[in-house]
Amino acid sequence: MTMADTKLIYFAGGCFWGTEHFFSGVDGVVSAVSGYAQGSPSFEGRPSYEQVYTDTTGFAETVRVCYWPERISLETLADLFFSIIDPLSLNRQGHDEGTRYRTGIYYSDPEDLPVLQGVYSAVEARIGQPLVVELEPLRNFFEAEERHQLYLDKNPDGYCHLPARVFKYLRLYQDVAALLGDEPDPVARMAETAALIYERMKFFWVGFYVVRDALGNGSGLGRELVLGPFQGPPACLRIAYGRGVCGTAWKEARTVVVPDVEAFPGHIACSSLSRSEIVVPVFASTVETCGRAMPVQSAPCGSLTGPLPAADGHVGAVLDIDSTSLATFDSTDALWLEKICRLI
Repeated sequence: MTMADTKLIYFAGGCFWGTEHFFSGVDGVVSAVSGYAQGSPSFEGRPSYEQVYTDTTGFAETVRVCYWPERISLETLADLFFSIIDPLSLNRQGHDEGTRYRTGIYYSDPEDLPVLQGVYSAVEARIGQPLVVELEPLRNFFEAEERHQLYLDKNPDGYCHLPARVFKYLRLYQDVAALLGDEPDPVARMAETAALIYERMKFFWVGFYVVRDALGNGSGLGRELVLGPFQGPPACLRIAYGRGVCGTAWKEARTVVVPDVEAFPGHIACSSLSRSEIVVPVFASTVETCGRAMPVQSAPCGSLTGPLPAADGHVGAVLDIDSTSLATFDSTDALWLEKICRLI
């Protein structure tokens, strides 16, 4: 592949230092360059950072992403973009506030618009609220000063509005996708995923519980969660529907984050060392999960307020992760673990 095979897309995701660093780590991206886009037609010349900072120029801090469409799709890039922004926050991301920090996707190829509209519609449908993320043809773009390029590479301890775990999860997510490939066996997929999460994130316990009935034939009679592939100390073999954190996530078809397991009603103490927990449902097209991989879906924005949509509403398994520390998990973990569960 040559540069002639690449395409450009522009992402405004708040402070461009973190947005640039994130997309620089995406497989298939050739380069990510910080700059200023969508300035007011009345502004003349090249803007400086100091001018943009006044919020009087109309420019938004934006990252120009050059990518190989043969290696990564625009749809995937846009989906990843929605993983690092709050699409309901107007002119504010993290601690940064002002019109220069507004969110948006700007395209230079009109053929990109239908793809982006599809991503926007899907995100809006899952959230259930209108997005405040601009979607516009690119009007202008100017590269930012050299001191802003690769800022977090030059300043590893520098400010970033994105949690540090986001970058670890991005690498983990891409490696899970690459290693699973087109492997059809769900047990193998779960085993590989549990091992990768355990190794990379250093959690106390990582594993899957699979929905089974007494006969193991998916009839739904007497269903319970049965221990599947895991990493860590021995755990509970079976968990009833609606019991404990795992049973609750299964019953309510939603991610459950528990800062303190002792405060969770009906908590099942598989290990006295566990202090906090997150359980993520893995959705399947049918109740039966043995013998072949199943299509799964999850919300892209890590919402913990309601069920995540599935092909027909069935939870085929749950991903259970425990920590020996209190309050280990938050919405960042939920968002990325949901994305990983979509791969299972």
